Amino acid sequence: MTNLMNFSDILEMSKDKNKKLYEICELLEAENTEISVEEIRNKTGVILEAMKSAIKSGLESDEKSTSGMCGDDCARLISMYKNSKSLFSVLHQKILTYSLATIEQNARMGKIAACPTAGSCGIVPSVIIAVSEELKTNKDREIDALITAGLIGKIVSNKLALAGAVAGCQSECGVAAAMAAAAIVELYDGTNIQIINAAALTLKNIMGLVCDPVAGLVEIPCVKRNAFLSIYAVVGAELALAGIESVIPIDEIVDAMKQVGEMMSPKLKESSEAGLATTPTGLKITEELIQKWNN
Repeated sequence: MTNLMNFSDILEMSKDKNKKLYEICELLEAENTEISVEEIRNKTGVILEAMKSAIKSGLESDEKSTSGMCGDDCARLISMYKNSKSLFSVLHQKILTYSLATIEQNARMGKIAACPTAGSCGIVPSVIIAVSEELKTNKDREIDALITAGLIGKIVSNKLALAGAVAGCQSECGVAAAMAAAAIVELYDGTNIQIINAAALTLKNIMGLVCDPVAGLVEIPCVKRNAFLSIYAVVGAELALAGIESVIPIDEIVDAMKQVGEMMSPKLKESSEAGLATTPTGLKITEELIQKWNN
């Protein structure tokens, strides 16, 4: 049974076998789970369809979450795009609305794919699906991209738990953005080196992001953070596709992220004891929600 613990290993294996990263991932998953590559791709396709369904449902709803803190941001954005000019291209508009649609579905307790977590669920789906629509790719290529994204998340998770309570939001939305950046490069048929650099460039520039949800809910700032970091992923991919490389190797970046996460105060790791959660407005919202739920 083979278990690749770092990115240098996966790059070396892909070079030896002359295969793309998603192909190496499929082979290893087949070996470790004792199921066929075809079945692995079929299972990935099911996840992909769940992502598309969450986007569709989110785009069609402006229902507020139980707390009332979010739920209609996507609808507001769609309305603006219909009625006025935008600074963004149609592709970027899709990425923003798809990311908000998905994370708002999560806040409404709708069905989403946690990729890699529920709090970061809008980033990878929005990017893969919007870019695939732009390129008019088929489902097989979407699956290739999603497997590529999954590989990035899996290798990071070997060293760093993908949980805001462990290492802050750098390990949730940050890792999701890196996964999404890698997926974009795969969709554009970039090289394995470009895929890894897209993830590396994205990861190192989000290092230290704290997890400070207001009232302990995955809503503020999580919803809008998904939208911001979806676009962030595009930047990482764009740089890598231009041949720009990360000076610091990705394995060292992950080690540094782990170090930063360990040094981060527990008050900034999903405990809602600092940051935005304890601003005057954040505390007021929390108090109002407690009163609402107690009545």
